[in-house]
Amino acid sequence: MAAAGEGAWRPADGEHDSYQSPLARRYASADMCFLFSDRYKFRTWRQLWLWLAEAEQTLGLPITDEQIQEMKSNLDNIDFKVAAEEEKQLRHDVMAHVHTFGRCCPKAAGIIHLGATSCYVGDNTDLIILRNASNLLLPKLARVIARLTDFAKEHAGLPTLGFTHFQPAQLTTVGKRCCLWIQDLCMDLRNLKRVQDDLCFRGVKGTTGTQASFLQLFEGDHQKVEQLDKMVTEKAGFKRAFIITGQTYTRKVDIEVLLALASLGASVHKICSDIRLLAHLKEMEEPFEKQQIGSSAMAYKRNPMRAERCCSLARHLITLAMNPLQTAAVQWLERTLDDSANRRISLAEAFLTADAVLNTLQNISEGLVIYPKVIERRIRQELPFMATENIIMAMVKAGGNRQDCHEKIRVLSQQAAAVVKQEGGDNDLIKRIQADAYFSPIHSQLDRLLDPSSFTGRAPQQVQRFLEEEVYPLLKPYESVMKVKAELCL
Repeated sequence: MAAAGEGAWRPADGEHDSYQSPLARRYASADMCFLFSDRYKFRTWRQLWLWLAEAEQTLGLPITDEQIQEMKSNLDNIDFKVAAEEEKQLRHDVMAHVHTFGRCCPKAAGIIHLGATSCYVGDNTDLIILRNASNLLLPKLARVIARLTDFAKEHAGLPTLGFTHFQPAQLTTVGKRCCLWIQDLCMDLRNLKRVQDDLCFRGVKGTTGTQASFLQLFEGDHQKVEQLDKMVTEKAGFKRAFIITGQTYTRKVDIEVLLALASLGASVHKICSDIRLLAHLKEMEEPFEKQQIGSSAMAYKRNPMRAERCCSLARHLITLAMNPLQTAAVQWLERTLDDSANRRISLAEAFLTADAVLNTLQNISEGLVIYPKVIERRIRQELPFMATENIIMAMVKAGGNRQDCHEKIRVLSQQAAAVVKQEGGDNDLIKRIQADAYFSPIHSQLDRLLDPSSFTGRAPQQVQRFLEEEVYPLLKPYESVMKVKAELCL
């Protein structure tokens, strides 16, 4: 059989006959995909050309109302086929769309892109998309936090075995553990909002950022050039523009944005790894639908496929942070074009991946299931060893000798451990203590000494204080969007 691309069999062309990004096809929301679509991008280019023309007209350049109206009427009239043909000839995407826009705006064709450079539409559109894409992510992240907050509040006092190094450790509570997840996500919410708030518009800066072309258009009037920059910035909905740019806005902006998303990816990976571990222990499960199949071979399985998907996508999101770091490092002088192809991929994929991860995590957090009896059984297996210090203290208070008691406990503990490890039996330390006459002074206290809630410290109180002081205030701006449910396409 011929190798692919060398006469190999191919079906008729169609939507299933060419590679399509799984991010768009399987995982990310339609809203996020639209923000990174050609239609949204090139429509925004046209909107930027219109804003520029309107501002230039207001400041006295010879641009007519008829030309402005013609541009307004054709913002959505994009002939993508013509634009592609133009780009194939010109090898310049911006000029291809200048010509395409000019074809449907013959009266305005001569003033479209007046005084601007390609980065006027390219970079400013990217900044608009980064801002608007963040607007899509922030409520989704807030909803994930809110769902986990409800879960943490409900289980604030439910004791569970803690783990360090994935080895049994002191008890915590289910709600307290969930707050560890929430705390990381709250940091991500604050970080992403800060990055969004820090976004500046590139504005109207010209070919190398000096605004020389606009200064010439306005015959040396510096004030009008500054007004032009300010007017277009306000039309685009930004509070401020960069004062200093080269041909592009500094690519360190992309670093800030993608690092915030990568940090979110790290948080989600940690949370979903924890869920997967707890699913293995049968203490917690993600939602599992009635018709869902866990394995094609092993019919009994309930694999945590949603959490696994989150981990898989989160790893991709984390690795994408390397792209803007390396791109910013190699920008020569006022600019070089080796950022372009990379940014087309990395910026879009970062937001689509973050969107997919949050959609999936919200779905998980809306249907988390815990199994208290399994949790209780595991506590019973480990708590007797943890309770030995309390038992020794109680014996001393009852008149016993600390050293004698410690030796008794040591011997009995080793015997019980042998039953667990060598025979596969249950931890019978308490039964051994109950059967030993030496411990008769505290036999009546054993139930109280072994109450799991007495081993969780201030975990319930910490949950309450954390939610009230840190989480609820952070979520307040998002109250109006909290009812949206997460549905997975696949």
